[in-house]
Amino acid sequence: MPSRSPKTVLISGGTDGMGRATALERLARGDRVIVIGSSEAKGQALLQETGHSERLRFLRADLSSIAETERVTAQITEEHEVLDALLLFANRVNPKRTQTVDGLESTFALYYLSRYLLGHRLRPLLEAAPSGVVINVAGVGATAGRIHWEDPQLTRRYGQVRAQLQAGRANDLLGVAFAGLTDSRTRYVLYHPGFTRSGIDGHPNRAVRRILKLLARLFARPVADAVKPIVEWIDRPPTEPLSAIDRGKQLPLSLKTLNPDDAARLAAYTESLLRDKDSGRS
Repeated sequence: MPSRSPKTVLISGGTDGMGRATALERLARGDRVIVIGSSEAKGQALLQETGHSERLRFLRADLSSIAETERVTAQITEEHEVLDALLLFANRVNPKRTQTVDGLESTFALYYLSRYLLGHRLRPLLEAAPSGVVINVAGVGATAGRIHWEDPQLTRRYGQVRAQLQAGRANDLLGVAFAGLTDSRTRYVLYHPGFTRSGIDGHPNRAVRRILKLLARLFARPVADAVKPIVEWIDRPPTEPLSAIDRGKQLPLSLKTLNPDDAARLAAYTESLLRDKDSGRS
């Protein structure tokens, strides 16, 4: 590989699965990698595996909390002037509806809202990079699920699949809104890796874990294959402001799940929600 300047890469959900594999690959390429995770034990295990490399930083944070997410973004902003890549993996399946400390539905808070906050709060650092890129790993290309505008926090009808699908569609719209910022040079990639041998051990139901492991052995892509495009996009981001990639296939941005009007509506709802939570803490 020709000589290259090391990049600074931030990974949310970087102690497991695809996030972890990406962190290790970028470290091997000489980059500075910051990993955010909720488990101190997993973070320390990653540090130990890499020989406590000076180029690896682990930040423990509960990204389902607005205050915790704001804390780590403030810390990163204080300590860094440039961020070359922001990789968004953090997610967790909740069989029963749970609320965060902010009173939000947990899947919405972690899978969508933390990604919104990380992207927007760290945008000045991404803009300072020669070719900044955000890679949001979710389910672009899927058409199942929707934003439940009448009840985004799913207080009346909760289901784990319903919550995951809603947050997935919210991430689609997050990419559309971010890429639509007229003064932004940062590239945004929505990436659906397909069924991958990643995060299976984290499912809270033991029986479901057993089934997922069996299915993964038969049908899932190896993690190393799923992260290859991510690793390359960090060095060579796409040229367009927004790219939607479903298992290697470039998707048209005219998909109904990438509707700019819905993206603007979700952005307005999110900003209103954050203002309300902020005023409630004041």
